[in-house]
Amino acid sequence: MRTDDLIEALAGDSAPLLSRALSRTLGLGLALGAVVSVAIVVLWLGVRPDLMDAMRTGPFWMKFAYALSVAALGFGLIERLARPDGEGGVFGPMLLAPLGVMTALAIYQLWGAPEELRMTMMLGHTYQICARNIVIVSAPIFLGLFWAMRSLAPTRLTFASAVAGLLAGATGTFIYAFHCDESAAPFVAIWYTLGIAAVGVLGALLGRSLLRW
Repeated sequence: MRTDDLIEALAGDSAPLLSRALSRTLGLGLALGAVVSVAIVVLWLGVRPDLMDAMRTGPFWMKFAYALSVAALGFGLIERLARPDGEGGVFGPMLLAPLGVMTALAIYQLWGAPEELRMTMMLGHTYQICARNIVIVSAPIFLGLFWAMRSLAPTRLTFASAVAGLLAGATGTFIYAFHCDESAAPFVAIWYTLGIAAVGVLGALLGRSLLRW
């Protein structure tokens, strides 16, 4: 039997069971990595001291919604790419939607702000370390997801690995946001996105060697 025929047979015989098993396996890898990432933020960076006050503001929830939406769509996409038939469906194009919304919000805020404040809104006071910290915080989630995916059967290795990296980066960003006190949409659109994208690129670069089977 040819490899393509075998993959098609495996994919068709037990699709519901396979979907549940994939979700559990990926969820376990994600959860294990997230626990370590939370510990890194708490023990290394610390939770922002004004967290309770910040939770009463819209900008606080804006950046969490951005990271969470990217993570949710990334999980839906990687759950499909980890199957032998490896098609992403609608989740691929939808992954760009949160970035589009955040970019539009950033432009709106910059357009209405005084010119002398625009650079501050884009750079904040942590632009030099934000993306780097997101990559570090995301690293355990990255490792957890790739550990999980090694027991699955992705066939589009580079694409699947890039998406796994984006999922790790978005989840790590969500956790990092409990430390970060930046709240301007331009800052989030630039530096949070750069951190997420950096983990995605790392996944794309390492994926073929990490997931080879």
